Amino acid sequence: MPIERSGGGFKDVSMSFSKNPLTNDVVTIKDRTAIARSLRNIVFTRRGEKFFQPDFGSRLSESLFENVSGATALAIRDEIDRSITNFEPRVILRNVKVKPNFSNNEMDVTIVYTIIGVDSPPQQLEFVLLPNR
Repeated sequence: MPIERSGGGFKDVSMSFSKNPLTNDVVTIKDRTAIARSLRNIVFTRRGEKFFQPDFGSRLSESLFENVSGATALAIRDEIDRSITNFEPRVILRNVKVKPNFSNNEMDVTIVYTIIGVDSPPQQLEFVLLPNR
């Protein structure tokens, strides 16, 4: 969630909560990095995990132990689309691709989005979903 919008950009608190050696304040991340981190946090936060916001996050973890298939990929894609659309107002979601990788038992995810109010080309976030044990 944005703590501040400065000069047409965004600024969030870094999840490391480390101290900036120059200002002795918490380290911040800015602009595209802040948005990408926010998207990852939304997708990987389990629903009910965030206090006082039981609907925040996604049900992605419920699908990770399903068989790797096209149907599972569609369910994951729809869940990522729903969670980002509902909880990240700073972006317009352009495309979510979830490609099953049968040989490695994983899903390759690509999220394409445009940041609202920032004159930049569409951004792309990629990650791999693995069943966690």
